[in-house]
Amino acid sequence: MTSLADFPPLAILRHHGLAFFAFDFGRYVVAAAVVSALIFTMRRLGLGHRKIQQRRASRADLRREVLQSVQAVLVYAFASGFVAWGIDSGVLRKPEHGTSLGSDLVLLAAMIVAHDAYFYWAHRAMHHPRLFRLFHRDHHRSVTPTPWAAYSFAIPEALVMVLFVPLWLWLVPTPVWVTLAWLIFQITRNAMGHAGYELMPRWWLSTPLTRWINTTTHHDLHHSGGFNTNYGLYFTWWDRLMGTEHPRYAQEFARVVQGGSQSATGQSATGQPATAPAHAALDS
Repeated sequence: MTSLADFPPLAILRHHGLAFFAFDFGRYVVAAAVVSALIFTMRRLGLGHRKIQQRRASRADLRREVLQSVQAVLVYAFASGFVAWGIDSGVLRKPEHGTSLGSDLVLLAAMIVAHDAYFYWAHRAMHHPRLFRLFHRDHHRSVTPTPWAAYSFAIPEALVMVLFVPLWLWLVPTPVWVTLAWLIFQITRNAMGHAGYELMPRWWLSTPLTRWINTTTHHDLHHSGGFNTNYGLYFTWWDRLMGTEHPRYAQEFARVVQGGSQSATGQSATGQPATAPAHAALDS
């Protein structure tokens, strides 16, 4: 009689689960640590004015972000067992023939664009009042986010986030190295988006070559009060197309990179106190 432990995905997890966890947790720690080191260097070089909010994250905030990220990585490691089984069994697709570097780079770009679209709509859906408390409230406890909030998700949200991988691999045969490159890109950009300091140069929104790429200010506004705006992860085009970009995004970015201060009332660009939770549902 076959036991539950012999179920292929669980058998894979029994042998490789620790490696899956180490890889995902390692990605998170390295990305968050590198961005944190960059922030430290910016402050030492006199760029402390690029801090977006007056409020500073507390030690309790950091502890919560790390613990919730460990929780999310456990979900990712568990899901990796099912993804590995799907690839081995042929349910998920992998290239049957060798691929060129050029075609792989095009595929990587396509994966990034597809993930940005998936993230925008999944993120926006999780802001629905009927879904927010279960899926997304824990992440929004980081009103003043840090790089360590990159994976600070409740279990249901972590499941939504990881679902993109099997969906993509079910549709598109993708070399392993392309998937790994995307995973590294994804966590790096995620940590940058939660940095709390603007990392992009001051001309970033002034040229069509870069203004469609997200900045830290863009996502920070989403956390600090612009609750129903700025859902995008890598790019701004979905927010622009759907009318969900914060109306004062460009002004807030300019204020931060030019060294301007917040208003005397301590308000952010949203017109709400910078220390206030982004939404009443945080405390419901």
